[in-house]
Amino acid sequence: MSASMRAPLCIYYLHPLLAGPMTAWNPWIEHAASLGFRQLLVAPPFEPSACGDVFVTRDFDRLNPSLGADGDATTRLGQIAKACRAQHMELWLDVSLDELASDSPLRGEHPDWFRAIAAQHGTPDPRWTPSESDSARWRLNDPTVAHAATQWWIDRLRRWTAAGVAGFRLMHPQRLPASLWKTLIDAVHDVSPDAGFLAWTPGSTPEELASMRGAGFDAVVSSANWWDFRAPWYAEEAARLQAIAPALACTEAPFATRLGDELGEENQLDHAYRRAIAFAATAPGGWMMPVGFEFAAHDALDPRRGAVITPADLAAGAVVDVTATVKAANAAVGERIHGVPTIVTGKGIAAFLTVDGADPRTATGATLTLVNASLDREAPLTAADALIGDASHFGPWTTPDGRKVFDEGDEVVLHPGAVLTLTAHAGAPVKRKIGATAHKEFMQSATKAPRIIIEAVQPVVDGGRFPAKRIVGQAIDVTADIFADGHDVLAARLRYRALDEKAWREVVLEPVNNDIHAARFTPTRMGRYEFQIEAWRDPFATYRHELEVKHAAHVPVALELEEGRLLVEARAKDAAGAKAKGLRSLATAVARSEGDERLELLLADSTLALMTATDPRLRSTVTESFQLEVDRREAGFASWYELFPRSMTDDKAKHGTFRSTIARLPAVRDMGFDVLYFPPIHPIGTAFRKGPNNSLTPGPDDPGSPYAIGSPDGGHTALHPQLGTMEDFRALRDAAHEHGLELALDFAIQCSQDHPWLKEHPEWFDWRPDGSIRYAENPPKKYQDIVNVDFYAEGAIPSLWQALCDVVLFWANEGIRTFRVDNPHTKPFPFWEWMIARVRAKYPDALFLSEAFTRPKPMYRLAKVGFSQSYTYFTWRNSKQEFVDYLTELTTTPPKDFFRPNFFVNTPDIDPYFLQTSGRPGFLIRAALATTLSGLWGMYSGFEICEAAPMPGKEEYLDSEKYEIRVRDFSAPGNIVAEITQLNAIRRAHPALQSHLGVRFLPANNAQVLFFEKRSGDDVVLVAISMDPHNAQAADLSLPLGDWGYASDAQLDIHDLLHNQPIAWRGADQHVWLGLGQPYAIWHVRLPGV
Repeated sequence: MSASMRAPLCIYYLHPLLAGPMTAWNPWIEHAASLGFRQLLVAPPFEPSACGDVFVTRDFDRLNPSLGADGDATTRLGQIAKACRAQHMELWLDVSLDELASDSPLRGEHPDWFRAIAAQHGTPDPRWTPSESDSARWRLNDPTVAHAATQWWIDRLRRWTAAGVAGFRLMHPQRLPASLWKTLIDAVHDVSPDAGFLAWTPGSTPEELASMRGAGFDAVVSSANWWDFRAPWYAEEAARLQAIAPALACTEAPFATRLGDELGEENQLDHAYRRAIAFAATAPGGWMMPVGFEFAAHDALDPRRGAVITPADLAAGAVVDVTATVKAANAAVGERIHGVPTIVTGKGIAAFLTVDGADPRTATGATLTLVNASLDREAPLTAADALIGDASHFGPWTTPDGRKVFDEGDEVVLHPGAVLTLTAHAGAPVKRKIGATAHKEFMQSATKAPRIIIEAVQPVVDGGRFPAKRIVGQAIDVTADIFADGHDVLAARLRYRALDEKAWREVVLEPVNNDIHAARFTPTRMGRYEFQIEAWRDPFATYRHELEVKHAAHVPVALELEEGRLLVEARAKDAAGAKAKGLRSLATAVARSEGDERLELLLADSTLALMTATDPRLRSTVTESFQLEVDRREAGFASWYELFPRSMTDDKAKHGTFRSTIARLPAVRDMGFDVLYFPPIHPIGTAFRKGPNNSLTPGPDDPGSPYAIGSPDGGHTALHPQLGTMEDFRALRDAAHEHGLELALDFAIQCSQDHPWLKEHPEWFDWRPDGSIRYAENPPKKYQDIVNVDFYAEGAIPSLWQALCDVVLFWANEGIRTFRVDNPHTKPFPFWEWMIARVRAKYPDALFLSEAFTRPKPMYRLAKVGFSQSYTYFTWRNSKQEFVDYLTELTTTPPKDFFRPNFFVNTPDIDPYFLQTSGRPGFLIRAALATTLSGLWGMYSGFEICEAAPMPGKEEYLDSEKYEIRVRDFSAPGNIVAEITQLNAIRRAHPALQSHLGVRFLPANNAQVLFFEKRSGDDVVLVAISMDPHNAQAADLSLPLGDWGYASDAQLDIHDLLHNQPIAWRGADQHVWLGLGQPYAIWHVRLPGV
């Protein structure tokens, strides 16, 4: 590299025809120097061809007539060079070595050295530029001419450098071979070692750039001024240029379209020009700015002509004046680290990292240049965005004014078009100071730490913070990653017990693959269990394995047989208990045996079993205990039916009762339901009572909302008088049990303003300054007839918490074991965790359904703290993909171990939009989805007769039963009682449909047809459901025959569960048609051998 290139170039590019006579160039030289430039690069100032193009030189000894200077051109260049040096600048020249004017005197002297471009192509082409028509090129493919040309140019360049020219921009470097360039450049450096050679490389192909390696260029030129700060090609070009020489960037290419004309947006000019300058000045090889850019000149430079102008003239017509930005950029060039940048783009910002060494890991400093790709939008950048890759080796990062960024997690905001250069030293690592005592303790702890690793234990919820959930009689698969250093054989046991048991039960954990071990156990009692895993190195199994391997490889094992004897002898010596006698007998037999007899004895399965049973488990690793909540069957499989007892009447003016509800039980049972759920059955307040359709103007006989709990008749442990007495309730409860129905009650923690608690325990409420209480809200819904308790009010702890728990215990004592809890997400999570645990300690069979239509995480937390089941987003999932995504989340991600979805198709609060316009087919679709996708489903009375009249524009029922008595004809035409009955019967007959787990979605070539498999053991059920309630749908289905053990062309044993008949399917490809009368199909697959 030449001495002049030891620092990045700062080039001001001047068109000589604009500068005019050379005697008038001083103002331009002074102007360029005042801007901080160190090089003045001039387009060829020599006599041009007839076309006037300055890049097609006729005579290098004569100046362009437009420059008004006679005499020798080299002499004149020397004078300009002297003037530049007086301003601490260098003079550089553009040269095009491979061509000159076709009428050049040199060509006249040596016509055999050149060929005219026009002659080379035969007939002139009208598309040629005047320059091409008027040019001749050296015949460099002729070795004699190439040598002559090289010598001619060496002499010419040496003459110019001797006159004071400091460097050259080499046009069309790809046209000459690298070897020729190397010869020429080395020859010039022999006499002028400081001469610089800048190769103009924009537009060169990757192959052309590769051919320039080793040419000796001091710098090359990137295509930075054409980059949009987003496209990946710039980083690719930078890597190619790096292999040649440091790359210089231009704000504009000389003689190309001006930036302002390309942009076209006047309001973005300032941002664009400042960004171009700041970005170009960060290039490792330096930067170049064409004349006029500092004043946003619009007129492109013309190589054939130019009106003489002065710097003052340009300034007077400036659209934008960026001279201050230019000066700042040039001043900063010398202060920056100039290495090869690493380029990263993303999030609307281009980032360039440059370090002061060859390896970022050992570099001591770096610069990070950030460029906002947008000229009209700000771009925020966080540390995580910026400090990627090698930038992470440095810090803290500071702005030019010394402000630290990224240290406190703050972000940098780049204004439109902004360029920000940050600097940093090598980052200082965090050092841990460990004193002698702490080091000793640390070492002791390490020596005592378990050598065997047990991790990724499943099923575990939140690292063991909460119990996983299972069902009595359900096999529980426990897995863990178990491994250790070395190759010893490991033994592992699953230990489990019910919490009221002292002794552990054990199951062997068998290796599966990739260090995963698995075991299974089945809880036979309801309640809380715990399990842990123990693992240890098994010395005899390790010995036995090595013995087997060596014997199989015909390796002598005499020594190993003696080691085996000693192992058995040592175990027998320490043995006690029932196995001691067997061990002593084994030790005697081994000691008396020799050779193959001893080998056979040591490898015997009975020996392994005895040694395993008596293993002392030295230095075993035991995990913490993980808990499991084992619920009764109904926690995972149940069909819920909801009704308002007050509507069990044939006359709207006559209030229904517990006794009248008994008459409805056979119909509910016959439809296949096993849980009968009532909204609150407690006294209803009169203060702010709601009227029909949630109005605030009730009539004297309007019953009000049952959720406005409490009146002078009592609160949460009392019954609404019009429903009947406690004896009436018990009669209904007993009758329900006789019909195979379990009652579920609503536990709603809210009060009407008539609730006795407001007078008896005012300390449980949050009173406003005017003595009132804010009514309840669950936006956008408002409940003016309800007020809430304050769990953390002064005086509420623990009395309120205990009182609420006592309510549940009261009803549990009355035989109620299932509670639907209203809006639990609006009450404290710690309360629920405590209260549910308290209730289940006394009533382990108690179940709690969470009605929390809220965000996923609160819903999941409620399940973790103890709720057995939960309402879900089922109501708002309508498309095929929505169901695939939702069920995949519920069955394959962590919620599968603690969250049991209850797919209610409707509720008194929710009249789904889907059902409002779907007609009967829509009700069938939703019933089929709920009953087949989840083990838990529910419906609110009226669904079976396709009741769906909505409040206009709302997802609520018109004439909602929450505010009035509804009399229904359950045998009304168009009802779907028979279909619901059949679906529930199919569910009871097939274990595969008794859980939401075990679902696999299968291919169906219609976005309106959901096709899936449900499987539990050998029970396989296929379900196809149309998602379109308005049109029949058909689909081609694909069956997973291989997974079922069938050949690809096998005939399957299929049973149509809806029509109770066998059907013949052959092969994996089948077809289904789903009409509006029955928009679903359900089949049972009999597996081979079952």
